[in-house]
Amino acid sequence: MEDKIVYSIVVPLFNEELVVEESYKRLKEIMDSTKEEYEIVFVNDGSRDKTKELTEEICKNDKNIKLVNFSRNFGHQAAISAGMETAAGDAVIVIDADLQDPPEVMLEMIRKWKEGYQVVYGKRAKREGESFFKKFTAKAFYRILKSMTSVDMPVDAGDFRLLDRKVCNALVALPEKNRYIRGLVSWLGFKQTYVEFVRHERFAGETKYPLKKMMKLALDGITSFSSKPLAFAGYFGELTFAAGMLSLIVVIIKNIISNTNILTLGFILAVNLIMFGLLFCCLGIAGEYIGRIFDESKNRPLFIIDNIVTYKENIDKRKVS
Repeated sequence: MEDKIVYSIVVPLFNEELVVEESYKRLKEIMDSTKEEYEIVFVNDGSRDKTKELTEEICKNDKNIKLVNFSRNFGHQAAISAGMETAAGDAVIVIDADLQDPPEVMLEMIRKWKEGYQVVYGKRAKREGESFFKKFTAKAFYRILKSMTSVDMPVDAGDFRLLDRKVCNALVALPEKNRYIRGLVSWLGFKQTYVEFVRHERFAGETKYPLKKMMKLALDGITSFSSKPLAFAGYFGELTFAAGMLSLIVVIIKNIISNTNILTLGFILAVNLIMFGLLFCCLGIAGEYIGRIFDESKNRPLFIIDNIVTYKENIDKRKVS
């Protein structure tokens, strides 16, 4: 009988042909040092390069490797969710393949887990190889989100973390489609702690979180855990209404006193542009929430798995041939 799997390492992949082999070597070296049973679950999120073929080759020669192939690209958060659903370990560690999050930190996470913590997340003490804009916006977002929600969300922490099996099962059972996993883990509660580390530059390749995807993730985080933007929209409406009424009173008084007409076309257009601009901002905020309600109401699955490749499967194929 096979030994029970203790650790499952979930690694999302999207066009990572330049890093997947090095990532596998580093992860294998670290996990072999634990002297305990483990599996590495690679989740191919519809890659369009050679990521799938390279990872399948790894699977052929290592019984600890499992590859989950999506039918198309469903996104990073969906890939993490699929890996968690597939994982069989008592503890599940999520880490990206780009090696920005050092695999060596997993050993410290494991120590914390053995001390009794059910969630151990990686906290970035320093971020290397990233632009000032990326660092500033990330730092600002985490603090804004923390101030907008009643959930105690850690700042400067990404998806790199260890989850106990109980936490993993609870997370998988949540029905959200637009997932912000690091926020959901905080919402679940359980006994949590962190380990600090220095985030390195990518080993190779390009970031899979350009500005557009970062904005989508930020919106998912805010709309999933806070309704304050809707309240802000109401406050904007009240403020602009008050400003409009005050302006009208001032114009009327000035007209009466000076007997001149200051209601020029430019003044009227400027006021209208401000009012309509604020109105459409408020509509846009409301639209984000409505769009997410629409996504949830369709009740479509978060992802579609094309196939799962394992070492055993490849051994069986070779026996048949």
